[in-house]
Amino acid sequence: MKQTLLSLSNLSKQFDGKTVLDSLDLEILDGEFITLLGPSGCGKTTLLRLMAGFEHPDDGSITLAGQNLTHTPPEHRPLNTVFQNYALFPHMSVFDNVAYGLKMEKRPKDEIRQRVDDALAMVQLEDFARRKPHQLSGGQQQRVAIARAVIKRPKMLLLDEPLSALDYKLRRTMQVELKRLQRELGITFVFVTHDQEEALSMSDRVVVLKDGRVQQLGTPREVYERPANLFTARFVGETNFFAGRVDAANGDDTITVDVFGLKRTFRKPDFQVFEGQPLHVLLRPEDIRVLAPDSDDGVAGKVVERNYKGSTLDSVIHLDDGTEVLASEFFDEDDPTFDYRLGEPVKVSWVDGWEWLLPEEDADAEAEASADA
Repeated sequence: MKQTLLSLSNLSKQFDGKTVLDSLDLEILDGEFITLLGPSGCGKTTLLRLMAGFEHPDDGSITLAGQNLTHTPPEHRPLNTVFQNYALFPHMSVFDNVAYGLKMEKRPKDEIRQRVDDALAMVQLEDFARRKPHQLSGGQQQRVAIARAVIKRPKMLLLDEPLSALDYKLRRTMQVELKRLQRELGITFVFVTHDQEEALSMSDRVVVLKDGRVQQLGTPREVYERPANLFTARFVGETNFFAGRVDAANGDDTITVDVFGLKRTFRKPDFQVFEGQPLHVLLRPEDIRVLAPDSDDGVAGKVVERNYKGSTLDSVIHLDDGTEVLASEFFDEDDPTFDYRLGEPVKVSWVDGWEWLLPEEDADAEAEASADA
């Protein structure tokens, strides 16, 4: 069982009278890769800057390994930050950039050389020690920034969207590299991003933020498959929302729900339900099954969009009642269902047990969640 390394308690922060963080509580575990995810303006970068000491909270406390750091200056905190622009010294070599922090501590020259060599080997840049930053690619510059940050062996590394300037292929490569480094170092990584795929693929846990509050904290699978509310469901990935109504609460931990006029039996959700209650039936595109129009199962509609994406074939289907359904199926050229053309009738169904239920929220909250997604 991992122990808590950093504890944030009742953190609040305002800028020009606008609340950016609102009584936020969060515990970060020792040795984990945790990601702060949310739309622009949700407070994730402000939260990171509070951890680093570049900002101070209006209220609340920050405790690292039992030590109160709330008002400790950045240079005296046992953590380092990797910025979006890497902040490398352009006139210094790679070696001197990485060695800078140790030189400021007046470490012995032999120790500095050994630790820099080890750090560069860790990020696979030992042959680039004499180069200047402008002679490196974006990915190499990022690895230099990471080597410089970890050479002082901080308890925690804070990363503020460090991959956002990279092209897609390099970004994917660096995601794998960062996760590998984090495992090898055993250092707690706190990673800020607005990229949902990045957060899901790299993290041990994900913190979904909105308006300075935590909407959900959980593993990537929990956040994606079991969103806590409509905002998280809409913000993280694509989701189909079907209107349902509770037809009956059964005595075996199941409920019967009327959805599209069909009576479907679902697992009883965590929230209270009653007969006649409206709710949302959530299904990810990969949960949807596109069937032949003469199938005994499913709801009738027609294909209005069909996009081949290599491993998947993504479809948009309009049901007879006007509902739009997104479906994502693994591509199989030998499967006749992939012969459907635009405008052709089909039926839509899904795998029983893969749905997720959420209660209706008030209209303002739903509209806001939809706008943020």
